Amino acid sequence: MKVIILAAGQGSRLLPLTQDLPKALLDINGHTLIGRQIDAFAACGVKEFVVVTGFRPDLMDAALARIARRNGVTIRTIYNPFYAVADNLASCWMAREEMIDDFIQVNGDNVFRADLAEALLRAGGAPVIAAVDRKAHYDADDMKVILKGQRLLRIGKELPLSDVNAEALGFYVFRGEGPALYRATLEEMMREPDGLHQWFPAAIDRLARRVEVKALDLTGFEWCEVDYPTDLKLAREYAARWDAQGDSRTRPRLVNP
Repeated sequence: MKVIILAAGQGSRLLPLTQDLPKALLDINGHTLIGRQIDAFAACGVKEFVVVTGFRPDLMDAALARIARRNGVTIRTIYNPFYAVADNLASCWMAREEMIDDFIQVNGDNVFRADLAEALLRAGGAPVIAAVDRKAHYDADDMKVILKGQRLLRIGKELPLSDVNAEALGFYVFRGEGPALYRATLEEMMREPDGLHQWFPAAIDRLARRVEVKALDLTGFEWCEVDYPTDLKLAREYAARWDAQGDSRTRPRLVNP
């Protein structure tokens, strides 16, 4: 299983912390954000990573080289020169040649532990799987989803709240025919006039109307999306507690990815 991480952005909502540092390299209790992501998957046996970079690729390349050595894994980078003028559908399209066999796609601003990575690796039952979380209320910035049982019907920020069942976490699993279906959809959408200004969940939304997209309910897992200073504070609090708890909580006992 390969993991593709979208980490091209600067993280402008976290300025001035990200003035000269990509959001993915922010310190999360002694480790970089992306370092924690790769550590979590590496603890589950994943050996192959692809990271889409953009802002300050020199810093990203140097940091990823250190992370690769520490974990004994392979990390390839793909530079997205359009990161400042395009939304992340373009980052996915840039990585399409890496989407041949089964893979997991991860947003580069999520902080999580190996228990969540293990759940993703074990997920199956559909060519496309989207991790979701249920909560009492959803705000304008949430990537909302509409479900029918375990099937995802729609995904987007502008869905009517009366129909919303959950929030998409930013983790997607593609198996079997899923990678080819996703690649074809990315190609299709990037040829459209507004292709550069679309977010990749729009591709998942389009796929959900054509094939089964399964929802993987990860409600109860601890994770954090780092967009704002308050998120960064929460991520650091989570990480400090996880680190204090040690390997029994950080690493799964048995994984067969």
